[in-house]
Amino acid sequence: MSIKEQLAEDMKTAMKEREAGKLRLSVIRMVRANIKNVEINEKRDLSDDDVLAVLQKEVKMRQDSLEEFKKANRLELIAQAEQEIEILKHYLPAALSDDELKVVVSDVIAAVGAAGPKDMGKVMPQVMAKTKGRADGKRISAMVREMLG
Repeated sequence: MSIKEQLAEDMKTAMKEREAGKLRLSVIRMVRANIKNVEINEKRDLSDDDVLAVLQKEVKMRQDSLEEFKKANRLELIAQAEQEIEILKHYLPAALSDDELKVVVSDVIAAVGAAGPKDMGKVMPQVMAKTKGRADGKRISAMVREMLG
């Protein structure tokens, strides 16, 4: 079952749950609308990888909002953003642990023959491709910097 099909099924389930599934329903509807907008703009059906990219973008937006809500001490908005992130993470692949990420980064460094921080531009694109959807770009960048430095 593709991610889009899973979203459609979960939306039906949330609609049947009425009050209990309200937040979940609104999040799923918003994600499906964003997926549809991307499909319209690009004039093609999105693959699962493209849908994952849309989901990651949604999570990132909420994480950025969460930081701002924490600065403003808006407790009700913090709780809602955290719940929305959890709903979205259900559709993303499991994140890589630090150890797993280190293995991927060291493999790429060895394959590329990177010697220092100046080679970060060679390493980053390959690591990003191998970890697609399973690790945050900031986390990968920090790990690469650490291992090259």
